[in-house]
Amino acid sequence: MLSRLILFIFIFLASHLAGNVRGARKKTERGWGWNQLRRHCGGARPRPSAGRRLRGAQIGCRGGCWAKMAAMKKALPPRLVGLTFFRAVSTSSMGTLPKQVKIVEVGPRDGLQNEKNIVPTPVKIKLIDMLSEGGLSVIEATSFVSPKWVPQMADHTEVLKGIQKFPGINYPVLVPNLKGFETAVAAGAKEVAIFGAASELFTKKNINCSIEESFQRFDATLKAARSANIPVRGYISCVLGCPYEGKISPAKVAEVTKKLYSMGCYEISLGDTIGVGTPGIMKDMLSAVMQEVPPAALAVHCHDTYGQALANTLMALQMGVSVVDSSVAGLGGCPYAQGASGNLATEDLVYMLEGLGIHTGVNLQKVLEAGNFICQALNRKTGSKVAQATCKL
Repeated sequence: MLSRLILFIFIFLASHLAGNVRGARKKTERGWGWNQLRRHCGGARPRPSAGRRLRGAQIGCRGGCWAKMAAMKKALPPRLVGLTFFRAVSTSSMGTLPKQVKIVEVGPRDGLQNEKNIVPTPVKIKLIDMLSEGGLSVIEATSFVSPKWVPQMADHTEVLKGIQKFPGINYPVLVPNLKGFETAVAAGAKEVAIFGAASELFTKKNINCSIEESFQRFDATLKAARSANIPVRGYISCVLGCPYEGKISPAKVAEVTKKLYSMGCYEISLGDTIGVGTPGIMKDMLSAVMQEVPPAALAVHCHDTYGQALANTLMALQMGVSVVDSSVAGLGGCPYAQGASGNLATEDLVYMLEGLGIHTGVNLQKVLEAGNFICQALNRKTGSKVAQATCKL
């Protein structure tokens, strides 16, 4: 009788202990995202390595994820091995992200236009050729503006004629008006970009006219482009803030974007010219714009003055944008926007997108080499955090 009682107590205690363990495991799963890891690992339960605390545990699975990750790690360039974060946690909680992102490299134009010292033409040409080798599908080559206004771009014809035209890569150029368009086409341009702003004062400072007058100028250029079968991209500056007017209404940005789209721009790049935006402001602006223009026709162009460029870009991706402007080594600024720092660095953008599993077709190592080249030529430090990190390895 006594032995039966002892057996009963033993079974009761064992059952109670097992229940506590299961409850703790569920609590741990809720706290540290094990369920997401299980989905990633094909249904297998992740196993913490022996001798480690749960929080810092190495995650493994029957699906051989770590073996696959190790193989991927070996295939990476040596300089990037220590930097790469392999995805172990599902990004489903972040919202819908595009499977592929088109990166528009603006370094040779927007990145260099604000440099005080004139960059030699051969350096510009080599930079573009190196970026082409990096797999970037769109590289804005130069600007056909008057040398009086932007002396750095005075060699536009020589640059456009001197670069190697890689198959499958577009080399658009910026044009301020019909005259600039005609000069660009004569030099061999196959795509152009026009530029305006959501701020009246900035428009006056930048292109010396009102927003409404800028539309009249665009109209002549767009008509000529249609006749020549030349695609036109549009830029809108100061969508998240202006150095002269301060806050910009999302409704105003939506109005200007809708106008450019209706006039024939196949894609409109929305620029945070002075880098004052935050993800919340970006979300409000895009929500207004997307009521007028489809997300497929939008791009974002973020400056990193307040360190918000990547965060703002990620917000745009979550909202359905799949085209992002960036500049190698974070080069850039704006001659008419005091205090504007460099653009979002292409290296940092590619690194983030790869970490999210988003395809870009870009070879990060090649872009790092291009960034190193231009920084040496300019005798300046790179603005890319990824490039800075690789230099320390």
